[in-house]
Amino acid sequence: MKPEMKENVLKALDSIRPFLQSDSGDVELIEITEDLIVKVKLIGACSFCPLSIMTLRAGIERSLLRQIPEIKRVEAVN
Repeated sequence: MKPEMKENVLKALDSIRPFLQSDSGDVELIEITEDLIVKVKLIGACSFCPLSIMTLRAGIERSLLRQIPEIKRVEAVN
């Protein structure tokens, strides 16, 4: 994995963070695997929201894939 990958993922997460925080939620980067799967933890209101899977796929994953095409997918961990 390229050393700048983590920095790029953090920047991409920062770009969507205001939208999550406006609903009292947030996202935390847990790890980026060798096969370029980004693992995140939804926190705050996002951790128990019934629409969190939509937020993960339509918001977080789509944004990260658009900004960093090398990423394979985004997964949530508890």
